[in-house]
Amino acid sequence: YVHSPIITASDCEGAGEMFRVTSLSGEELAKAATSEDGFADDFFSRAAYLTVSGQLSGEAYACALGDVYTFGPTFRAENSQTARHLAEFWMIEPEMAFTDVQGAMDNAEALMKFTVGAALERCAPDLKFCDQFYGDKVLVERLTGIAGDEPFLRLKYADAVELLAAEIAKDPSKWQFPDVEFGTDLATEHERWLAEGHAKGRC
Repeated sequence: YVHSPIITASDCEGAGEMFRVTSLSGEELAKAATSEDGFADDFFSRAAYLTVSGQLSGEAYACALGDVYTFGPTFRAENSQTARHLAEFWMIEPEMAFTDVQGAMDNAEALMKFTVGAALERCAPDLKFCDQFYGDKVLVERLTGIAGDEPFLRLKYADAVELLAAEIAKDPSKWQFPDVEFGTDLATEHERWLAEGHAKGRC
């Protein structure tokens, strides 16, 4: 486990809009933002922000230690009001040196199966309560399937696009974003169909 900094000068490959951390007053900050060396009098003598990701710290440690992970608070300043966007959340980020995409997927699948299995084993009454009132009576069943021995279904992007195009062609009016071709960023509805419709929950 690696503890990555919460305050940073890095935007981590443009992962998201950032909350600024400063000791300057509002008037001083306005002047600093428009001058070349405006943050010289700030606490860190440069622009500083709340972290959007511990990835860069994890990568540096992974080069020395091998497999590492960070788990800590993450902050995103996107101006979004949807239930899928949070200003603050905790994120686990594994970094593995000398692996490939297959190894990364193996690691993610093992983590998911272990975590869900532990929740089923240790928190069964809570999950049954959630299933009764919020899970449409299928939550525990779905979680049990995730934690089971059957491996997750894996798809190449090109194959996923082909599957989606064929499904959308049956009735484009059912889709908010019916135009899918190679290079398209997949929307939530596309991901949901791939996970629930095509993979039948094997993910």
